[in-house]
Amino acid sequence: MLSTALPLSLSTPVLRPQKPLYCQSSPRFGPCINLPSLKPLDTICCHGFSRRKTSLSGSCLSCNTRISAFICRNHGYGSIKVWAASVPDSTGEFEKSGDVARTMQLGAMFGIWYLLNIYFNIFNKQVLKVYPFPATITAFQFGCGTVMIIIMWALNLCNRPKLTRPQILAILPLAVAHTFGNLLTNVSLGKVAVSFTHTIKALEPFFTVLFAALFLGETPAFWVLSSLVPLVGGVGLASLTEVSFNWIGFCSAMASNVTNQSRNVFSKKLMVNKEETLDNVNLFSVITIISFILLVPAAIFMEGFKFTPSYLQSAANQGLNVKELCIRSLLAGFCLHSYQQVSYMILQMVDPVTHAVGNCVKRVVVIVSSVIFFQTPVSPINSIGTAMSLAGVFLYSRAKRMKSKPKPKGA
Repeated sequence: MLSTALPLSLSTPVLRPQKPLYCQSSPRFGPCINLPSLKPLDTICCHGFSRRKTSLSGSCLSCNTRISAFICRNHGYGSIKVWAASVPDSTGEFEKSGDVARTMQLGAMFGIWYLLNIYFNIFNKQVLKVYPFPATITAFQFGCGTVMIIIMWALNLCNRPKLTRPQILAILPLAVAHTFGNLLTNVSLGKVAVSFTHTIKALEPFFTVLFAALFLGETPAFWVLSSLVPLVGGVGLASLTEVSFNWIGFCSAMASNVTNQSRNVFSKKLMVNKEETLDNVNLFSVITIISFILLVPAAIFMEGFKFTPSYLQSAANQGLNVKELCIRSLLAGFCLHSYQQVSYMILQMVDPVTHAVGNCVKRVVVIVSSVIFFQTPVSPINSIGTAMSLAGVFLYSRAKRMKSKPKPKGA
């Protein structure tokens, strides 16, 4: 695209631009103009003046711009000389380079999101195997996240939000649901295989549709309902053939689906129409801090003081490697908070449906990596059930994308 600049100058009698155009230099266009051809064309301008268009097929030697001149003339009032300079615009090249850079940034962020998820599930499962206290571990992970958030706020790596009392009251139900969701997920991971927990958690879209219909009055589309059939069927098939099946692990993973999706419903119902809403990263940060404050006394009440030096010393005497436990607990807490931060950052850059598709791919990556790392025995029917459930999640994401596309005006 070419951008055009029009400098104007008044002259009293009828102008004869040929001589100045050929011989004089203009401060606007450089010292010399090379004009190999000049073709006049008389037309009528919009103000009733006769307009002579002088087409110049040359260019300025100093700035390589194309020049054209127009003369609007009214025989009783003098004339106005209009110079038009067409300058090449390189905006398209910048836009292309910007799109490539943004795509590369998104690809890197998705890769980091998946990698941190893999390491979190591995470290977390290793800790829960030797230290079966999910409430204490979850509180410790929230504590790691709280420390990271305070450091980022102190170093101005992200803006510290100024919360009001109505905002805190609106966020509190979200924090409660977030606390229960993470706690129940850790309970499930401690009882069954990582792959089975994530297969059950693939049922989240089912509860999303259910709660949206019950509490928000949203009617699901036909294709959305159709996508739930392979999803529910696949989870049922995988559950029937799961080697590590445990009712506590199964019910905990299912309950985490309920709490996580109720959190999403609360966020839609309570955070909408707020004048001063928080961005996704700060909202997650505040929820993490509140969850830590809520879960610490609950963990002590349910499991006692299980992270004191005296208890760890007694556990070490029974063969527990305390150093490895502490290192892997810290790594799990770091990976948990980091991948959730990256997830919310990605959500700010893409639409929710794209994020849901990425989350589906993430679940596939976590299931496959955990099966390989822990050498989890998987039967063919169990594999088919897991594949069906993940395919249902993908179809659900595609159905939501079809629903979110605006209809054309002519339709």
